[in-house]
Amino acid sequence: MKSAMMIFLMILATSCFSAAYSQTKQSAADTVQDLKFQLIELDARQEAAKLQVQQLEDALKPENIERSLAGVGSTKPEELREQRRRQLLSEKKAADAQLEQLTLKRTQLENALSSAEIQAYQQSAAGPATDNSLRAGVITPTRLLACGLIALLVLGVVICVSVLLRRYAVVRALR
Repeated sequence: MKSAMMIFLMILATSCFSAAYSQTKQSAADTVQDLKFQLIELDARQEAAKLQVQQLEDALKPENIERSLAGVGSTKPEELREQRRRQLLSEKKAADAQLEQLTLKRTQLENALSSAEIQAYQQSAAGPATDNSLRAGVITPTRLLACGLIALLVLGVVICVSVLLRRYAVVRALR
């Protein structure tokens, strides 16, 4: 009885996961659109990072460092200027690293976009006859319902057989 229940649960779980996977699968055209939106968002982030790097480069000029500390009174202005320069260099290094990561991400997105465009073209050229629901490995709601009904039928048969075996055992014990 326990093994039949385990088999039923495994069949049910497998069919549910397969159905969820087939429903979340995007068409190549949708993937192209998503990648284009990601590329637009990345462009905005890249421009913001470039602007930040430019501002930090301007702030690192000796006259700008001195101007930023003009209102600060100190007995050691050279140390303050050096501390400010180190702080700006650290910020610029972080901004440069972020810009480099965004550039790498852009390259990856462009490669993924070109692959997705090729796949979208191939899907559109193949026509509607190669629809995903016609493939043998895809679980459609109809197939999921059929698997569920078969699993329920098997479970019912197992329960009936176990009840009959128990009754037979009780009748045999009474004799």
